Amino acid sequence: MRIALLVLSNIAYASFASNDHQKNLEERLKEAKLNLWSRGEYNYDSYYSDGTCTLEEKVELMETVSKWPPMRLGPIRKIRQRYLNEVCIELDCPTTLLDKGDFWTQLRGGGTNQDPKTSHDVKLRDKIDELGRKFGPEFLEAIKKNEQEHARDCSMSCESFYCAPETSNEILEDSTNQFVLNGTSFISYSFGATPPEDFAEHFGFPLDLIKVTKGNPLFSHEEAASVIRVAKAEGVDDNEFKSGKYRLGGDWLTNLPMTRKWFNDLLESKLFPLLPKLFPQIVSSPSVLRAHSVSLLKYNVTHPRTDVHIDNGILAMTLAMTPISEYEGGGTFFEHMDTIIPMDVGHGTFRPGSVRHGGHKVVKGTRYILGAFLLIEDRVEHVRRLKNRGSELRRIPDLEGAARHFEWALAINPKCTTCLKDWAEILLTQKKYNDAEEKIRQVLELLEDKDSDALFSLGVILSEAGRDDESIDAYIKSVKLNAEDAELCYNLGIKLGAKGDKKAEMAMYARATNVNPKFGGAWLNWGTVLAEDGNIEDAEVMFLKGMECEEVKTKAIMNLALVYQKQAERNAAEGSFVTAKHLAVKAGDLLDWNKGFIENVTNDDDRKYAEQFTPLRLQAHRILGSIYAGMKDFSSCEAEFRKATENFPRIRGSWEMLARILEVQGKTEEVSEVRAVIQNIMQ
Repeated sequence: MRIALLVLSNIAYASFASNDHQKNLEERLKEAKLNLWSRGEYNYDSYYSDGTCTLEEKVELMETVSKWPPMRLGPIRKIRQRYLNEVCIELDCPTTLLDKGDFWTQLRGGGTNQDPKTSHDVKLRDKIDELGRKFGPEFLEAIKKNEQEHARDCSMSCESFYCAPETSNEILEDSTNQFVLNGTSFISYSFGATPPEDFAEHFGFPLDLIKVTKGNPLFSHEEAASVIRVAKAEGVDDNEFKSGKYRLGGDWLTNLPMTRKWFNDLLESKLFPLLPKLFPQIVSSPSVLRAHSVSLLKYNVTHPRTDVHIDNGILAMTLAMTPISEYEGGGTFFEHMDTIIPMDVGHGTFRPGSVRHGGHKVVKGTRYILGAFLLIEDRVEHVRRLKNRGSELRRIPDLEGAARHFEWALAINPKCTTCLKDWAEILLTQKKYNDAEEKIRQVLELLEDKDSDALFSLGVILSEAGRDDESIDAYIKSVKLNAEDAELCYNLGIKLGAKGDKKAEMAMYARATNVNPKFGGAWLNWGTVLAEDGNIEDAEVMFLKGMECEEVKTKAIMNLALVYQKQAERNAAEGSFVTAKHLAVKAGDLLDWNKGFIENVTNDDDRKYAEQFTPLRLQAHRILGSIYAGMKDFSSCEAEFRKATENFPRIRGSWEMLARILEVQGKTEEVSEVRAVIQNIMQ
């Protein structure tokens, strides 16, 4: 018996020692990653991407690499260094690190002897009580509304999408705590410098929270092709909807029941069991996960991309439904890394929703992806919900109410960058430029200047404050970060033009129209710059492009007619009467063809342009008649001026032109008749 007990004791000791060794290796690996993260690294797994390294080999490799980061990655980033000394983000927890043994626990935000979920709940409730005393009943009512909306959204999710039973704790791992997913593994990328907006203290640095599958796919090419065939039969290709600045093809899975059935099966068999392993910080089991806002999206040359944005859920996933060989471009762009991550069919990306990303432009072929936002039933996203309600109040607009909600969200998480940006836009509307600038610069510090929208907003704020040179610098930085933003390129073009740099101005309009061929303002301004420089042929092309864009069509018509007229007058002055006549006729025809459209414009800006139709058309008659006179074709001149009196019988100028050409021809009696009409008009 003693021998047996001794053997068991030795086995237990060996197991304990093995566990300690494993834990020590994991901590060393974490520390090496943290060293790299503090100097700007994003992709830690690339150092051992072949997937054959043991944990011990990974540790040795990463520790070696991390010894040389200043030579490879540059100096430690200010905001990341600050986080190393201020590890608790969301709930104002203690800011000093304890001893080495407690270091990683603190980075996770929980205590050593408490369940993280319980600890977070207690601290969150204490924080809400404290803020309730500070902000009053209105704040507490907003918190209650968050909880009610969260419960309703979670309940609605279960009506359409798979929800695991409470008894379900299945996680895809074996007895050695390794993934069991038929050869599928993951590459981890850093979320950046600032943690997710909700439950920030749970996500430990180095924030390696963007998980991308590698190796075997989650589902086969054949399975994906079958799903797409079913979705097409359900009409997925017949729908489109607006997403930010762009229009996307595709539809919600709530409208595609057979496609949704496939997705629900995948949730049950793989995705929900997988997510607690990928995000153990906040997902306790499959039973708490709720699929929310799930869509099948179609990218092609007419619906090529999304803008850079964040997702409306604590977690989000993207599943590739099309082989890479069937399209060019595509992939997911992550702004903080300035990296496009491609995915072949069957592979997926899993991430917290508040990372800035976008669907990269597809230039050829068709790419389908399935995107889903996720809720966690036992965790209410108070920051996101307060921020979203603030955005809704802005649209009413109730700017004061919106600002209060952003203030409340920031009281829970002072590092909520979208809250700061939205609040800055309110301050800009209120012309509080210094306050707006302060908030935007906070965002840029938190995100290490890796936010093109914030840089764009800074450019607008500085422009409105009359600081044009600084505004241009902000726009240029934004363009360097995200050259695919048409509105940004357009604004920068205007600023460069105001500084007299026409070449750079036109380059920005060229970039804007390349990103969005229907960006009418860029075509219009580009044409105007060319016309001012005397390049009428190219200006004509730009104005014709502008006429294809509904929002600037009226302006483009007027500008093009004016360009034709000026060119006609210049050619006539040089004696090129045939060319002048051709241009003058084009000006008149252009106005006549579009008269019905111009007379029926509805918005105030277009109406101002429409008011110029009569003088511009009358001028076209005058120019063409004068050209005929210069050619000594007096009968054609008279016919043109008579047409002017028919088109504008109550305008004195049309009759004055006719009287003059009649006098030249010696038609005295007709001159008298015309003068009588003029006298009648003047009375």
